[in-house]
Amino acid sequence: MKATDHIIDIIKREGAVTAKRIAERLGITTMGARQHLQSLEEEGFLKFEDVKVKVGRPNRHWSLTAKGHARFSDRHSDLTIQFIDAIETVFGSEGLDKVAKEREQNTLATYRQHFETLTDLHSKVTKLAELREKDGYMAECEEAGDGYRLIENHCPICIAATRCEALCQSELNVFQSLVGEDVAVKRDEHIVKGERRCVYTFQTKGE
Repeated sequence: MKATDHIIDIIKREGAVTAKRIAERLGITTMGARQHLQSLEEEGFLKFEDVKVKVGRPNRHWSLTAKGHARFSDRHSDLTIQFIDAIETVFGSEGLDKVAKEREQNTLATYRQHFETLTDLHSKVTKLAELREKDGYMAECEEAGDGYRLIENHCPICIAATRCEALCQSELNVFQSLVGEDVAVKRDEHIVKGERRCVYTFQTKGE
């Protein structure tokens, strides 16, 4: 992977970063990192914001532009929307909901086979992150107080989900089914609503 591609991938996963952070991740000098960042800015993939600090010069934080985010977009989004529109035209909103439900059941069946031997919440959310990563969601798992957080830095079905809200709800339904009813699952951040990522928290009820 080229350095510039790696930088875009890092910022997609982590959000706004400094040149120092990029230098540490790539094992290069801060000056080298700045040169790559400035090159990506000139190409329209990055933008920056100078953040004031108590002492010294402001820290420059780099983040993706719409063009930068578009590098991760679903290449088949236009075709997907056409299919969604056609389904709704022919079968109505009820038919569209049935399609979303069928996708939900297929996803659940595919994922469930990986959960047969998992008993604790940590292993379940970790496995879920692994599966979502393979499906293109740039996912990771981290501890969150007494529970765990599933972070999805990309949504490969974002365009379709924007058009068909049932797709987002079906993903919540899949997560809930996989971890069990004794676990509360909540979406705290949502790409479809304009946020940088989707974030879900998992916490055992009563804790």
